[in-house]
Amino acid sequence: MATTVYFEETIMCQGGKETMDVEFGRSSFYEEDSIYLRIDDKSLVMDRATAKKFVEAANNVGFYFGFVD
Repeated sequence: MATTVYFEETIMCQGGKETMDVEFGRSSFYEEDSIYLRIDDKSLVMDRATAKKFVEAANNVGFYFGFVD
């Protein structure tokens, strides 16, 4: 599977007790490229319709917090 990693971090909860390993990027594992997620060593490649909804939701949250112009 060819991937391009766009985000890879161990994220700490604001409470400071829990962590989660998160990786996010593009995958060409299936016939149609799409978004993949790997969280704590569990991974999946989204179908394109779900990937579109995921990106739209992430953009909306980014706008809400002022992270995206």
